[in-house]
Amino acid sequence: MEYQWPEDDFDLPYGVLRLDLPEPVSGQTYVMYHGTCRTKARSILALGFRQSEDGMLGRGVYLSRNVEKAHRYPMDHHESDRVVIKVKVNVGKVKAIDYQGHPLQKTWHSHGYDTAWVPPDCGMVKSGLEENCVWDPNRIQIIDTIQPHQVSLLSVCSLL
Repeated sequence: MEYQWPEDDFDLPYGVLRLDLPEPVSGQTYVMYHGTCRTKARSILALGFRQSEDGMLGRGVYLSRNVEKAHRYPMDHHESDRVVIKVKVNVGKVKAIDYQGHPLQKTWHSHGYDTAWVPPDCGMVKSGLEENCVWDPNRIQIIDTIQPHQVSLLSVCSLL
């Protein structure tokens, strides 16, 4: 069965910037996306985001301004069980972490940063897509959820 993820970046809340900026700018607000499974999505919608215990950038909430990156997660779940949570984030003070072993890779928050940003195609993320880690879940406001739509083989063929 094929799945299709709807385009979702047409309606931006007032004051929110688009993805086409090369990097998140400190103090700005962006639409970002968090990929998860249906069960965890229900929990996040009910209770809000919580920091992960660890990860490539240490503790925080992992997001991307790229919906394509988010809908790949969690990778060990079937696509039909995945949900993308669309959020609005005030990134605060941003630190670029652009190579493995960066001296602030897991300690950026203790140096006064609110968000760590991994640039696209810097070699840290296998997909080559950007990643953000936001320390304080209170900087994140849930806007909506995005779920894949089943596409029949006939529908796919008619698009060709």
